[in-house]
Amino acid sequence: MEIKISEIAKLVNGEIIGDNIISINNLARIQDAKIGDLTFLYLPAYEKYFSTTKASAIIVNEKFTNTRDDITIIKVKEPDKAFVKVIEKYFVHKLKISGIDKTAYVNENSKLGNNVTIGKNVVISSGCKIGDNTKILHNTVILENTVIGCDTLIYPNVSVRENSIIGDRVILHSGTVIGSDGFGFNPDDKGVYHKVPQIGNVIIENDVELGSNVSVDRAAIGSTVIKKGVKIDNLVQIAHNVTIGENTVIASQTGISGSTKIGNNCILAGQVGIVGHIEINDNVIIMAKSGIPKTIKKPGKYFGYPAKDLNTALRLEAHIRNLPNYSDKIKNLELEIEILKKELNKNNSQKN
Repeated sequence: MEIKISEIAKLVNGEIIGDNIISINNLARIQDAKIGDLTFLYLPAYEKYFSTTKASAIIVNEKFTNTRDDITIIKVKEPDKAFVKVIEKYFVHKLKISGIDKTAYVNENSKLGNNVTIGKNVVISSGCKIGDNTKILHNTVILENTVIGCDTLIYPNVSVRENSIIGDRVILHSGTVIGSDGFGFNPDDKGVYHKVPQIGNVIIENDVELGSNVSVDRAAIGSTVIKKGVKIDNLVQIAHNVTIGENTVIASQTGISGSTKIGNNCILAGQVGIVGHIEINDNVIIMAKSGIPKTIKKPGKYFGYPAKDLNTALRLEAHIRNLPNYSDKIKNLELEIEILKKELNKNNSQKN
């Protein structure tokens, strides 16, 4: 594939500095790029690679001033977003699959919209409704009475349990399970745990993307709800009756316990743990490896276990790092106090 640099500049509304007739045939990171590649630069930490990159062209911020005679520069307002436009236009993998594979099972009581794609060994159970242009890839199982909207993409080996509702333009990556039983058990008087039936469902609204191996538990009663625009990374656990607000982003290995409510436009970084039956308000950012034991009402950044507002947490961390010095100072002060006490006692004795 050869793409003219002038086409790319037009696509991203950029200004070309240098040779405007070259073509590129691949994309690469700035430190890995070779002749024929297009790369981009938007973080200051990577500017050190500009002088050595072998890329033929680079997308940079409009305020970037460095130049090279042997590389074509495209200046734009936001290089990272411009680079994404190039990826979406020319390099996104196109699924070479259409229609319903002969190995798929589609129950006669299910309804399929127009232009639905169903891969090998897919199971569509009774009472399901699949919207127009949705693609369900190989080995995926959709159980009874599930509703899936239009233009949704479900990758191989996904399991969707009964009565789930999935919206339009949703992406579910491989290994994800929607509607698994919530973790509900009650002990009897002998300490033996008995399963509490989980009879609710899962609702996933429009424009949600779930990474690989995400578990979203069905509600005990009612619904576990992931609202529109939510993006969830790989290996995340969403427990029963959780609600996640619109446009919230959750990174890998985060776990959210039952009946907790997460607000809109929140960011949960990697390995965050959240107890059950609490609320996290809108516009809260929780830093990596933080533990949340209680409700967070105020927007802002939180860190640590138990999590505190970021400024307080950083001050505490600084004090913890200085504990050895504090200990030495305290010992020295105690020694000085003992010396002063002895001198004071000695002076008092001489006076008497």
